[in-house]
Amino acid sequence: MHTLRSSVDLYQYEVVERLIRKGSEKLEISTKTLQLTIAELTQVLEDYRITQLKVQQPIQPKERKLRPVQREEAIKFLSSPDLLNRSNDLIGQTGVVGEATNRLLMYLIFTSRLREHPLHIMSLGSSGTGKTYLQEKIAQLIPEKDKIEITTLSENALYYFERQELKNKLVLIEDLDGAKDDKILYAIRELMSKKKISKTIPLKDSKGNFKTITLSVEGPISLAGTTTREKLYEDNANRSILIYLDNSKAHKGQIMDYQRRLSAGKINTRQEEEVKEFFKAIQSILKPIFVKNPYATQLSIPDSVFKPLRTNSHYLNFIEIITFYKQYQREIKIDSVTGVTYIETTLEDIQEANRLLKEVLLAKSDELTKGCRTFLEQIKSYLFEAKKLSFFSSDIRQWIRMNPYNMRYYLAQLVQYGYLKIIGGNRYKQGIEYEITGYGDYTTLNKQVINTLDVAFDQLHKPVDKSG
Repeated sequence: MHTLRSSVDLYQYEVVERLIRKGSEKLEISTKTLQLTIAELTQVLEDYRITQLKVQQPIQPKERKLRPVQREEAIKFLSSPDLLNRSNDLIGQTGVVGEATNRLLMYLIFTSRLREHPLHIMSLGSSGTGKTYLQEKIAQLIPEKDKIEITTLSENALYYFERQELKNKLVLIEDLDGAKDDKILYAIRELMSKKKISKTIPLKDSKGNFKTITLSVEGPISLAGTTTREKLYEDNANRSILIYLDNSKAHKGQIMDYQRRLSAGKINTRQEEEVKEFFKAIQSILKPIFVKNPYATQLSIPDSVFKPLRTNSHYLNFIEIITFYKQYQREIKIDSVTGVTYIETTLEDIQEANRLLKEVLLAKSDELTKGCRTFLEQIKSYLFEAKKLSFFSSDIRQWIRMNPYNMRYYLAQLVQYGYLKIIGGNRYKQGIEYEITGYGDYTTLNKQVINTLDVAFDQLHKPVDKSG
């Protein structure tokens, strides 16, 4: 008996028929016998393929079931006064060092995944500032079943989730710098804005015939990602709350001190894990409920904010998230017209939102990126300490110890926007000499942002008409 070897597509009907005819001649067996054998082989291979696909699928986390005492403790905590500060202090007990405002912002935005219109967050900063670390640490406070972590994304990866697999999930993308393809970024934007994506693709059936199917994936999602390149992802960044990581020497010192104590066995890691589990219990008892902000029509954001429509939406949404997080402290009301149950925003919620979003709104009001603005403020500090009115690029590079490419980029940006002017020097010797054109611009902008929020809040103490 001869051994027959051939490359064959078992989904191609005509190819299989040809193989059966030639094979039956070579092997001297009936075409019926070979046809049944190949059909059986095809089924075995198909079953194996499906089995392997199931093996590769991540194990779905089980629904978290709380014991009565765990539920009572979580409700007691959510019902306590000064909830946001208490939550922030507790976050610090999970091993998150510093970043007091950013960590609470991120935690609340991660909580928004449970709402119909979640917010998204993007962490920005230079390499090594701890962007991924902060995102990972805060994500550990969210139940496993409510989050999906993605290290890298291929062009069509998001379209192959089950229809409702991403619904009300926290989607964590470790490094957006790896998602360079415009098609990937477009799919992400669609999920963020329209809360669904779809794609029509050709598919070959068991008989080898092509047909089209539509892959649909539904949101909403709360997206979190990290990047070093704000301008490159401007369209995606505009849909997100942007936070900038603390790159100060003091903060780095705090982190290194924690690392030393951890290495010396002076950190109670068991207690940290217990606090993380407590946060997951808290998240598990939060339920979807509609939020009404009776003060919304009186609120305003600074006129200096770029893209005010989207920023205004984020601002109002964030206030609602704080109210949502305090749902166990609020009276549940019923709308007499629609019959919808809801809770109401208080003045305290707005005041806390203003405090947490001050830096976010300031950054959205600044025409410079945070990195470029920080560089400019460092130059001002250098000139003040050196008692100089001008500087050479070589002096600044030695003082700040910055990557030459980044420094040239920032200097070019500052000259282009008119914050610096060239007054002399030579790039081939000591370097180009620069002078700052104005010192009070950022201070003025800061005061404008704070003043707008304060004035609007002070007016909220007047009686509010809730009839509308």
